[in-house]
Amino acid sequence: MNRGKWVKTLLALNLSAVLVAGGGAQAFAADASQEAISTGLQTLTPQQQIQLKQSQARTVITNDGEVDDMNSMLRFLLYSNEMDLAGIVLTSSVYHYAGDAAKNIEPYRWTGTKWLTDMIDAYEQAYPNLIKQANGYPTPEYLHSVTKIGNISYKGEMEQVTEGSEFLKNLFLDNDSRDLYVQTWGGTNTTARALKSIEEQYKGTAQWASIQKKVSDKLVLYIILDQDDSYNEYIAKSWPNIRIVNDQSNFWHFAYAWKFHTEAVNDKLHGIWNLENIQKDHGPLLELYALMGDGKMIEGELAEEQRGSEEYLAANPQYDRYDFISEGDSPSFFYLIDNGLRSMEDPSYGGWGGRFGKAGDRLYRNNVLDYDVYTQRYEAEYTLMRWFDDIQSDFAARADWAIATDYSQANHNPALRVQEGVDISASPGQYLTLHAVGSDPDGDNLTYRWWRYHEADTYNDSPVEPLDAVKEMAGDLQLGLHREKAEGEHRNTIGMRGADSDTVKFRVPTDAKSGDTIHMIAEVKDDGAHNLKHYQRVIITVK
Repeated sequence: MNRGKWVKTLLALNLSAVLVAGGGAQAFAADASQEAISTGLQTLTPQQQIQLKQSQARTVITNDGEVDDMNSMLRFLLYSNEMDLAGIVLTSSVYHYAGDAAKNIEPYRWTGTKWLTDMIDAYEQAYPNLIKQANGYPTPEYLHSVTKIGNISYKGEMEQVTEGSEFLKNLFLDNDSRDLYVQTWGGTNTTARALKSIEEQYKGTAQWASIQKKVSDKLVLYIILDQDDSYNEYIAKSWPNIRIVNDQSNFWHFAYAWKFHTEAVNDKLHGIWNLENIQKDHGPLLELYALMGDGKMIEGELAEEQRGSEEYLAANPQYDRYDFISEGDSPSFFYLIDNGLRSMEDPSYGGWGGRFGKAGDRLYRNNVLDYDVYTQRYEAEYTLMRWFDDIQSDFAARADWAIATDYSQANHNPALRVQEGVDISASPGQYLTLHAVGSDPDGDNLTYRWWRYHEADTYNDSPVEPLDAVKEMAGDLQLGLHREKAEGEHRNTIGMRGADSDTVKFRVPTDAKSGDTIHMIAEVKDDGAHNLKHYQRVIITVK
């Protein structure tokens, strides 16, 4: 999204700051990676640190503090070097609120605020190790300084001006020209209050039109579900030009509904893997990560929602001890990780945060489907599920970073580039050859794979009319969206030679029309711990 601005920012940078940044930024580190093998991580100058942050997605997190949010927050802290974090704001939702004694509103499943400061304190203990593995990690002091309490008293409450709403208001109005991604893990009410405060201050003045445009052009709300009515009742009506990515159902499959989908993508959600690779012997921060039946109890939560308890395991025999619980909010920051998939350029491209289709001029929803090779049907949720093994392997490596006292004690993502570039024009019938060039900061052996992300293409392989998509509902909640493959429907008609090597050859279809796009994904994987990957998407546009 806002691709032109993003690309210009990257080109303007001193790339030496980006080359050694770690994680997604190491996609460009073909030369610097060899230096890291012998010297460890290169320290950035203060100016390079500033340039690094300015090259990253700028974001603020709002969350309502259930176990799901806690787990997502912990994972986010391990990836906080990959984004420019502007703040963390506690809010409420229909599922969690603090109550208001003056209005006779009792707390409901409210887990308090201390858990977040405790988590940042635990991050402080991991911080000396994390900064030896990658550049860009925020200091614990900074995290404490940008953590605020928003509108928490009741579901959808947006009348009260709070510390959190004023903090968001100032972010929305500041002069940073980058997009600001507002991750919405709970309700939108504190965001709505911030916007309402801006409206109250400027509406009716000569500045109002320009202020409204400035804020609308800056914000991108990535909303997980609709967890109160403040978006539909206020934001959508009063701020219709704010860009919205609304995950209404895909997230469930990295959340409480993960047992409902095919077991083929669940290998790294089960108990033993989570215990050994994430929670056990990975330091104080990862000790906070909650798993099924692990004995952790959350103050304020309902007894039937205490998923760490023996009682919960007994009542829910579908789970084993130490199984994954939920991180349904994590896709909102997966979307912002620069891992070469280019998902931020357009929500329809797809990536770790899922793939989205247009539902309005400024609204994207999970209404597009990818072909699930296991169920052999098209599914909206597979746009997220297809990445689970890679996502979890990467998480395990970051968990290792939290306890590694030296760069050499952990594995790091390889880097990858494509010699021919990432945006290519070609004619119908033209033969193309693409060369992937990988490098690894740890000196690991690398293997390559190319595949076509045909669902993201605008080129249509098949003239057959697709069948209608069917919603999978659980009461009023949508858990999925799928359609069967139609008779005679072609799924992927472009043959590829060398798909399991660093060089791939293929032909642009002769019936491709001018403007059609074809998305080719290059992957490089190392043979170090957890077999880490990096990607590069190449988009071929037909002349």
